[in-house]
Amino acid sequence: MNRRFFLKNSGIALASVGAATLSPSFLTRTLAQTDKTGRKRILVTIFQRGAMDGLNAVVPFGDQTYYSLRPSIAVPKPKAGDPLSAIDLDGFFGLNPALSSFKPIYDAGQLAVIHAVGSPDSTRSHFDAQDYMESGTPGVKSTTDGWLNRYLQANANPKASPFRGVSMGANLPRMMQGKASAIAMNSINDFAIRAGGGETGQALQGGFEAMYQQTVNDALRGTGKETFDAVKMLKQVNPTQYQPTAGVVYPRGQFGDRLKQIAQLIKSNIGLEVAFTDIGGWDTHANQGAGQGQLANRLIEFSNGISALYADLKDRADEVVILTMTEFGRTARENGNRGTDHGHGSAMFLLGNSVKGGKVYGKWPGLKPNELNEQRDLAITTDFREVFAEVAKTHLGATNLNTIFPGFSANAANFKGLIKA
Repeated sequence: MNRRFFLKNSGIALASVGAATLSPSFLTRTLAQTDKTGRKRILVTIFQRGAMDGLNAVVPFGDQTYYSLRPSIAVPKPKAGDPLSAIDLDGFFGLNPALSSFKPIYDAGQLAVIHAVGSPDSTRSHFDAQDYMESGTPGVKSTTDGWLNRYLQANANPKASPFRGVSMGANLPRMMQGKASAIAMNSINDFAIRAGGGETGQALQGGFEAMYQQTVNDALRGTGKETFDAVKMLKQVNPTQYQPTAGVVYPRGQFGDRLKQIAQLIKSNIGLEVAFTDIGGWDTHANQGAGQGQLANRLIEFSNGISALYADLKDRADEVVILTMTEFGRTARENGNRGTDHGHGSAMFLLGNSVKGGKVYGKWPGLKPNELNEQRDLAITTDFREVFAEVAKTHLGATNLNTIFPGFSANAANFKGLIKA
C-alpha cells in the first residue's frame, strides 16, 4: 500500500460506529454490496485449520460401516436421554452432541450442512491443502491471490470503503491477499493492521497514523486526514464496551472475541462486505473422543461462537451468510491412538436467513472399502469450489465466476440450491 493508493481509497462509509456520535458528512455513505431489493450482502468466512473430522462432526449413523471403522471413537446413534449420542437431523445424519447449539438453527431452516465436500487435489499436507482452498485453485501453487480478494477485485467500486474486506487476526490470510484492498487487525481497539493489495502489492504494518504522518504535502494531507479521522472514530469503539444483543454470550477466548468484533464491524455499517477469521486445533491424531473429549471441546467452542454471532446479528439475518470450511477431513478408520489421520472429504456449514437450511446436502459416497477414497478416506462428491461459487453468485451477486475461480467451470445449473432466490 502506498500513499497514492491509500488516499485514492480514503472514502469510508460509516453510518454509526458503536456509541460514537460524531458523523462527518464524508462518512454518510453505506457502501456494502446490495442486491436489487436494497438488501446488504455480507459474507463471513471461518476456516477450521487442522482438518476437522467431518464424520464425527456430522455423524452418518445410518451407515453401519461407520461403527465398524470406529469402535472406540464413533458417536452413538441418537438415543433419547443419552446426552452423548448423536442429535438426529434426518434419520441418517446426526450432529455431534457438542454441536447442540446448531440444532435450533437447523430446525429453523437457517443452517445447511454440505457433507463429503473438499478439494479434488489429493494432498494430505495441511499447508498445501489450506493454500489451495484459500486460493480457490486446487493443485496450482502459482496462484498469487485468494478467491475472496478476486471477488473484491471483480466487484470493485471506486467509492467502496477501505473496510470492505476485513480479517480478524494478526496476518492477512491467503484467501484475502491480492490487488484489492483488505485489512487484517488483531482487534478494533489496538487496530494493529496490515493492509494488503494496492498498486504496489506491498503491505503496511503500523497503522494509518504512520501513513498520514508521511504525507507532507498539504493538499494530500487534507484528504489523508479524513481517512485518519474515520479510523480514529473506529478505534473509539472499545470492544470491552460493546454490548451484544440481549441474551447473547460469546465463548471466552480468541475465537469468541474475534466473532464478537466481526458483529461489531457489521453493526457499525462501515461498508464491510467480506469478513474472515479462523480457529485451529482440529488435527486429532490421538485421543480424539466421540461425544466428549478433544474434538468435542473444539466443536463446542466453534458452534457456540457461531451461534452467538448468528443470534447477535439476528436483525441482519437477511444480509449475512456464514460459511465454514476446513482443508480436508480425517481417515474413516480410527488409528491405534484412538484418533484419526489426514484424510480427504469433510463437512461445511452454511448459516443465514437466505440459506435453504434444515438439510444435509451432497451425495453420500458410503464408507465400505470400495467406496472410500484410496480405501481409507471419505470420498469427495462435492468440490469445495461448487459451494464457494454458489455463495459468491447467489448471495454476494458475483457475475464473473470464471474470474473468481480460474480453471473451474462454475455452472449455475449444477448449484445445489443452497441459497434462496
